[in-house]
This record gives sequence, structure tokens and C-alpha cells, in this order.
Amino acid sequence: MPIKIPADLPAYDVLTNEGVMVMDPDQAARQDIRALRIGLLNLMPKKIQTENQFARLIGATPLQIELSLIRMSEHQTRNTAAAHMESFYRPFEEVRDEKFDGLIITGAPIEHLAFDEVTYWDELRMVMDWTQTNVHSTFGVCWGGMAMINHFHGVRKHMLEAKAFGCFRHRNLAPASQYLRGFSDDCVIPVSRWTEMRQAEIDAAPGLTTLLGSDEVGPCLVEDPAHRALYIFNHFEYDSDTLKQEYDRDVASGEAITLPVNYYPGDDPARTPLNRWRSHAHLLYGNWINAIYQSTPFDMSQIGA
Repeated sequence: MPIKIPADLPAYDVLTNEGVMVMDPDQAARQDIRALRIGLLNLMPKKIQTENQFARLIGATPLQIELSLIRMSEHQTRNTAAAHMESFYRPFEEVRDEKFDGLIITGAPIEHLAFDEVTYWDELRMVMDWTQTNVHSTFGVCWGGMAMINHFHGVRKHMLEAKAFGCFRHRNLAPASQYLRGFSDDCVIPVSRWTEMRQAEIDAAPGLTTLLGSDEVGPCLVEDPAHRALYIFNHFEYDSDTLKQEYDRDVASGEAITLPVNYYPGDDPARTPLNRWRSHAHLLYGNWINAIYQSTPFDMSQIGA
């Protein structure tokens, strides 16, 4: 089954060319089926790139998905055309009375700020509380995951002495988890962050279970059943060249940046990086969608009840 997105959203053509099944709203209306409503609260500056990345992953399952793009109500992006934002995004204030089967809260390039220094922190706290009544399952990604685990459990983020940057091996710590069905004993995941969450502090918070972790860059994927949430601090959704784009950007701007670890063949930035995480990325998000489908109420008014 396809993912339902507007025919003029850039992701529509991108995913069609990649062989991902997509459907516009007019086609979807002719099907007698309840699509899963998944919201994407997109906090990244490159909105279109992020839309493509997550739509690709959640659109690869056998279920029909209706993707809704959401933004913070007051925060105005400077990196995406206003026309795109006006056409495809709704502010949180407009969707707060609606119900969603799933919600993804993305990362944001604001790691250096304390949470309460972020201009939209008060509204984001409202969003996170709102998920407990209006969203069946929430997936916090990178900074979004750090914000959620801090909000609900008080787990702090810590600045790193050097950026964790590259592709790192992670161990499967919970092979029986419904979210890790089909996972190998270990897998490679792209990492790009200046902060970390510490395993000891996660272990001290009741009810949290770490599903994926790395000896080099710490905990990665954490399950929070009490809040019907997953938190991932790394980037399964990244394209093959996303780390390259970040590296090239910093080199061009003269910033001090090290070569991404285990990314370029032979550590040669002139060579094309190989994607070694795509299959596990599809497994994780497919398992998440499946878990939602198996447990979400058919009557959406019962979500959060």
C-alpha cells in the first residue's frame, strides 16, 4: 500500500522515481480503508530533505499511510521557501484537536543550547504533553529524542569534547523487541551530534529500556512504554550523502571538522560513500509502523483514552 501525500509535494516525485508507492489524496479517497495518520513535526532547517527521508521510510510498508507535515506555531524557518511552508505545513495550533496514530519529532541543530533556551521550548513541551492524549505512538529523533527523554524523565544531555561524527557499529541489546524484528546482532548507524545521553542516567530512570547501543558513542535507541514512545539519538533516516554534505559544508566554511569515521571508502573523501544502514533503517521504521497498526484503535477518538 502507498503513502498518501500531496501530488505537488517534492517528495512525491522523488519517491515515485525510487519505486516507492505513493498516492495523492483523490486516489486515497476512493479506497475503503482507514489509513494510519502519521505526523511529522519537522524541526530541521532543510525541510524538504527531511520530508523525503522520513516519507521514504514510513512509505515502504504494506499499509496506507497519511503523512501530515507539522511546524511549530511561532517559529519561522529561514532555510525553506515560505511558499512551501504555506502549502504543505500546518502549525501545531491547527492540529492540536486532532488525533494521530503516530508522530515523529525530528532533530534540530540547536544542541549547544540548554533546552529552556530554545525559543520554542514552551510550545514543544506542550506538544510532548499533547502526545499523551492525542498520539498513539511517538518517535523522537536525535535532538527530538533527547528533548522527549528530558521532558518525561529528566535525563540530561551532555556536551561532548569532540563531535561524534561518522558511521558507528551498534549492538542489538534486545533481540526479542518488536521494534528490532529482523535486526542483525549489530548494525551500522550514522551519527552526527555534539551531545550525548549517558547510559547510567537512562538506567536510573524507571521504565526505560535501551534497545540499541554503541561502545563508542553510547545509547542509541530507547523504548519508553509508559509514554508510548521511542527515542533514537542517531540518524537511520540519513541519505547516503548526508554526512558528506555536512562535512563539505564545514570544510567550505573553514570550521574545524574531522573526517566522518568509517564513512568514506579508505577514508578518502574523494570516493563515494557506501550506504550500510539502509536495510536496518527500513526494518526499524517498518516495525514501528507495524506495532502502531497492531495496537492503535480503529476509532481514532479512542486514541489516548
